[in-house]
Amino acid sequence: MARKLLRFSMLMLLAYAGQVCAPPPLQAQQSGKAAGGAVEGKQIFITTCAACHGLDGGGGEHGPDISHRREVQRLSDKALLQIVQGGVPGTGMPAFGSLGADQVKAVIRYLRSLQGQASAAEVSGDPRHGQAIFFGKAGCSQCHMAGGEGGFIASDLSSYARTSSADDIRNAITDPNRNLNPRKRTVVVTTADGQTLTGIARNEDNFTLQLQTTDGTLHLLAKTELRSIEYQPRSLMPDDYASRLSRQELDDLVSYLVSIARGNGKPQAEPE
Repeated sequence: MARKLLRFSMLMLLAYAGQVCAPPPLQAQQSGKAAGGAVEGKQIFITTCAACHGLDGGGGEHGPDISHRREVQRLSDKALLQIVQGGVPGTGMPAFGSLGADQVKAVIRYLRSLQGQASAAEVSGDPRHGQAIFFGKAGCSQCHMAGGEGGFIASDLSSYARTSSADDIRNAITDPNRNLNPRKRTVVVTTADGQTLTGIARNEDNFTLQLQTTDGTLHLLAKTELRSIEYQPRSLMPDDYASRLSRQELDDLVSYLVSIARGNGKPQAEPE
């Protein structure tokens, strides 16, 4: 009797898992479509994805963590859409081809909220104008790379907005010295012959200093040959963007960073 009950319970569990992991029937899709976008995405995620990936996307017995893993966070919305609709051959990830593009996008928006990225997607602004500001008026590209173009003394911002809110991005632009990482502080050295070099310390020990100057050049310097080394409590990044750029220009710039993080390195007409 106990064996029969155990077998029945296992069959019921498998039947439930099959219902949850399979694409929802057409009727469920239609009722979900009538709901609001955020609610719809959450409902589809719970009924379609949570059995394998967990209610919070943190992973489960049958599916990996998709809310905290950086490699998943860095995937573009387009790549995620292709994975959901086409599945991943050779893995336990099935294709949900019966879901419409709008429904998959709603699920992706909900997933982004689980990843802590919802606020970044809500910024208003013109990403194409923001691109012009990035490579022009603001001069960001002199130090930063975005979408495969720009400088490389500072961090690559191609995927920066994927894990940062719009407010955090704006604050980082207008107040770069707030909570400054000591590794990114400005270092000014004076050589024995009086030459002054300004940049960021890439490596340092008791005897040498590897300094990268603003033109991208790496200088390996022996400390015995330096007249002075000054560590300044500020970033190389200008701290006057709040006055140099208008509020709209800042919104456009943030929108550009959000857009390339969501897309394929190129700004979208409207950031998703």
